[in-house]
Amino acid sequence: MYFTDSHEWIKVEGDVGKIGVTAYAQRELGEIVYIELPAIGKVVKAGEEAVVLESTKAAADIYAPVSGEIVAVNDAVRQTPDLLNQSPEENGWLFKIRLSNPEELDGLMNRTAYQQLVQS
Repeated sequence: MYFTDSHEWIKVEGDVGKIGVTAYAQRELGEIVYIELPAIGKVVKAGEEAVVLESTKAAADIYAPVSGEIVAVNDAVRQTPDLLNQSPEENGWLFKIRLSNPEELDGLMNRTAYQQLVQS
């Protein structure tokens, strides 16, 4: 699992990454009430907005940690945003992306580095 400084995570299997927001981000946002997911087939660049979350506190843009094509979205989380509240790093994943530039993963953090970021 890799992490961004904007609180997204990506878990890669082969050339596809599953992406969501970290438990820290979910706690900071509070209860998520609405999720706008990207269209399947959309091509995004690393750092580009891919998802919009709305919570009881604020709206937040979620960015693609890597470049690639959106190959799947989590319809369950769109219909039941509470999945993201309950399980942000498992069942609350947002979308899957086919990586176009796997080397971009080298610029992301591992869990230890990410935990140091949020504790500072």
